[in-house]
Amino acid sequence: MTDIGSLGEFGLIDRLTAGLQPLHPETHKSIGDDAAVIRQGDEFLLISKDLLVEGVHFDLSYYPLQHLGYKAAVVNISDIAAMGGTPLQLLVGIAISSRFSLEAIEEIYAGIRKACQVYGLDLIGGDTTASKSGLLLSVTVTGKAKENEIRYRSGAQKGDLLCVSGDLGAAYAGLLILEREKSVFKSDPQMQPALDGYEYILERQLKPEARTQLPQLLNEAGITPTAMIDISDGLASEAIHICRASGLGCSIYAARIPIDPATMLAAAEFNIEPLTAALHGGEDYELLFTIPLQDFDKISKFEGIHIIGHMTDADEGMFLIGSEGETAPLMAQGWDALLRRDPETRPSS
Repeated sequence: MTDIGSLGEFGLIDRLTAGLQPLHPETHKSIGDDAAVIRQGDEFLLISKDLLVEGVHFDLSYYPLQHLGYKAAVVNISDIAAMGGTPLQLLVGIAISSRFSLEAIEEIYAGIRKACQVYGLDLIGGDTTASKSGLLLSVTVTGKAKENEIRYRSGAQKGDLLCVSGDLGAAYAGLLILEREKSVFKSDPQMQPALDGYEYILERQLKPEARTQLPQLLNEAGITPTAMIDISDGLASEAIHICRASGLGCSIYAARIPIDPATMLAAAEFNIEPLTAALHGGEDYELLFTIPLQDFDKISKFEGIHIIGHMTDADEGMFLIGSEGETAPLMAQGWDALLRRDPETRPSS
């Protein structure tokens, strides 16, 4: 018998979907990107789905229920943004155990409804059922895009610049703080959590936002990304996804990876490299994308966008380049739900 954990999440997906071929001409893109793409006349329907499972993806000892509902929506909205689309509708499935009250479920839905309000989605349905093992949230988001607006992981070209929005590693840093305070509370329930000064990284973990406006802003600036993906599993994992889908290699410069000062301070407290959090921590929901080299001047004018490397031939490999020119193979060591790693062992951690 094969242990599922030995395959990992993406290995399992590859195994289960090997040889699948679309039966309908409307199925323009199925498995392998941030969202499926379905042709509908002159426009395309985008569909993304994610599961959040108690004890695997979230810990209710420190996760506010309203924030959890908001995040469950945002992680799917981010997938639509990564495809260059506009999110439109949301469906939610929820499985709840008997320990949850009506008021608790209303809190979760308040967060989902808030995300729909912020990002302009209609909550159009879903399903509810009982659970014997805690809470499970299943969210599906649909969106739309014209054919020339859709961005896949597979479109990068040799020489393209590799760019990322925002900063990285903050969500993981926030998780470290929450796990530390949970441990303190377990040892002494009279202690109050020491969360002052960590507001930014805590918000990045508990209430992330999706970069839905970025594709439109790039388009208005005359910049057409050749490939795009959102950063849910860590920069290294997502860069490798683009490389493999595009049949290329890449060089990423460590000194160019954007890390917020609050993340650096938190990393120092836990004696970990901030770069490790940025490469492997995950849950940042920033956008990683490639653009043609000739758009360098245009992208350089964008506030909050960072050029972190470039795409190379596949036989040149995927590498992280240090401040003194030293190189190390780019490794995917981010979050993998099937491995059930707890926060104390993430990442490569």
